[in-house]
Amino acid sequence: MAPLAEIDSTDHRFTVNLSILFTELPLLERPAAAAAAGFTAVELWWPWVDSPVPEPSELDALRSALTDAGTRLTGLNFYAGQLPGPDRGALSVPGEESDRFRANIDVAADFAESVGCTALNALYGNRVESASDAEQDALALENLALAAHAADRIGAVLLVEALNAPESPKYPLVSAPKAVEVVDAVNEATGLGNARFLMDLYHLSMNGEDLHRVIDAYAAKTGHVQIADNPGRGAPGTGELDFADLLGRLAKAGYDGWVGLEYKPGDAPSAASFNWLSGTAHGKASS
Repeated sequence: MAPLAEIDSTDHRFTVNLSILFTELPLLERPAAAAAAGFTAVELWWPWVDSPVPEPSELDALRSALTDAGTRLTGLNFYAGQLPGPDRGALSVPGEESDRFRANIDVAADFAESVGCTALNALYGNRVESASDAEQDALALENLALAAHAADRIGAVLLVEALNAPESPKYPLVSAPKAVEVVDAVNEATGLGNARFLMDLYHLSMNGEDLHRVIDAYAAKTGHVQIADNPGRGAPGTGELDFADLLGRLAKAGYDGWVGLEYKPGDAPSAASFNWLSGTAHGKASS
């Protein structure tokens, strides 16, 4: 285990991912739990994995839970299939999954706008045997362009994420350069310039990428950062990554956006997994 210097939470803007932390609680109780742990900012994968278009009452209930807790939603995934589960997105998968993604685009964007969320993550999708890679990539670009326009409509950025090959062997974007290539293609296709790279340091480290090189090369194209230690995808300090160094390097490279805590809390309750942070409030309300 690499030694971890205690990181001052006032030096960075941390947002806690409520789809991987506080999952011991029902969805609507998680914003208040995050607030009780000192966070003012949270993010989510698409919460309704079986429903790209949930009932308005479900959207209203989540909006109220966020508002009542005093937490700001800083990031939201578009519909991505069964996540967690076997799926890794939907937008490149021909047929029903692509249709479900398209049906979700305006729903997700409208909800994001209603809670002041300005970052929308669009996971690509696993490769399938029913269509060629070229056909899947063409469909992905179409759907990403639609998502970029919806994000632009609400003043948000569209995020494109690289995952890791060991855990997602059928996912085609398993390196920083490949994800950035897609970001550039979307921006060229739309002319909007609002597609950005989602730099998940856990996934990139699992791929064996040089994290210093990635930060230096792509910080300017990065719209969001997520962290978990490696190995194990636990909290910083449970693995081998030096987050004091990595977060400092990101700051020096000009990244001043949110840092999403997207790690597994381990066997203890989620609230016990933030001891690596110092400072009184882990998130900041201001953007």
